[in-house]
Amino acid sequence: MTTGNDRPAPRSRDRSRAPGLLLGRPFGVPVYVTASWWVVAVLITLVYGGIVQDRLALGPIAYVLAFVFALLLYASVLVHELAHSVLARHYGLPVRRIVLYVLGGVSEIEKEAPTPGREFWIAFVGPLFSLLIAAGAFGLYLLSDPFTVVGELLFQLWVANLLVGVFNLLPGLPLDGGRLVRAGVWKLTGRPLAGSVAGAWGGRILALVVVATPLLLGWLGGGLNPWGTVWGLVLGGFMWMGATDSLRAARARSRVPGLRARGLARRAVAVPADTPLAEAERRAGEAGAEAIVVTDTGGTPTSIVHPGMAAEVIPARRAWTPVVEVARALGAHSVVPWGLEGEELLEFLTGHPLPEYLVVDDAGDVHGVLRAADVNAAMSDRD
Repeated sequence: MTTGNDRPAPRSRDRSRAPGLLLGRPFGVPVYVTASWWVVAVLITLVYGGIVQDRLALGPIAYVLAFVFALLLYASVLVHELAHSVLARHYGLPVRRIVLYVLGGVSEIEKEAPTPGREFWIAFVGPLFSLLIAAGAFGLYLLSDPFTVVGELLFQLWVANLLVGVFNLLPGLPLDGGRLVRAGVWKLTGRPLAGSVAGAWGGRILALVVVATPLLLGWLGGGLNPWGTVWGLVLGGFMWMGATDSLRAARARSRVPGLRARGLARRAVAVPADTPLAEAERRAGEAGAEAIVVTDTGGTPTSIVHPGMAAEVIPARRAWTPVVEVARALGAHSVVPWGLEGEELLEFLTGHPLPEYLVVDDAGDVHGVLRAADVNAAMSDRD
């Protein structure tokens, strides 16, 4: 029941891997459900089924009703997340997907809102829809017989959506309320990072409260509730990690404007494909270069020597091993203009994740080699 809009630094792994079963693409947004959802569905069915049986005496049908409620609950979470995603797309922000998992759902919004006002509305619209569903279900519940299947479902539906809406408004990341705090502090200070820091620390404080509450209630009541304690630890741990991840991502985003392809590129020397590795390394040493670019007979770059592959060549063979044998070929998206910087550079790298890129100047000449690891290091949390 949280919204994620943090983009990681570029990595060579495949970020397109599906996180679970694709349910559909409402409003053009892919929606996935992870295997962990079934764990929650089974728990809800078993626990709530017994409650329904006590209230309505339906026999085995009580557990069917409980499973239907689990479906309705996650349908409500989906509406909550779709509200975030649709408004984000309306503002021109790309939405990668929605994922439903054990603790609710997450909307993966891949760009930061450009203004605190838009940040506020994207965050607020999810809880708003949850509360609207709660109000509608409550109104229908008042018109129904509470001791019927329909009445029982409506009761649980309005209570669940009320809890989802109110819980998500709590003032701490990764909850939507934390993003509202972020938007407010951003508006007051003019610094999005300051808003993220405030929201993250609010989330950490809330996490401690969530963990401490069942322990305190157990101490005051003379005995711990095992389920409440475990749930408090799980939820509190999730909130603490989410707040920490949000803070780390915000600090990484704050470094994006300082990213420059020409500044991050390692100096390189260009050598023909048949050049022995030892000779290429000698030339690189003389030039003070940290990378070796392999060219064809016409001088066009074709590949980049991979340090790991080169290190595996024993000293006795380095004078006889052509550099092309320890190089990785350049692909269609391996060349980066040296003028790319900031958000534009990050969008290119995250759109075409590779271990390394060839950086060229305005004339197309080799300027250097940009490694994804160097970009990740430049954006890493060192505070």
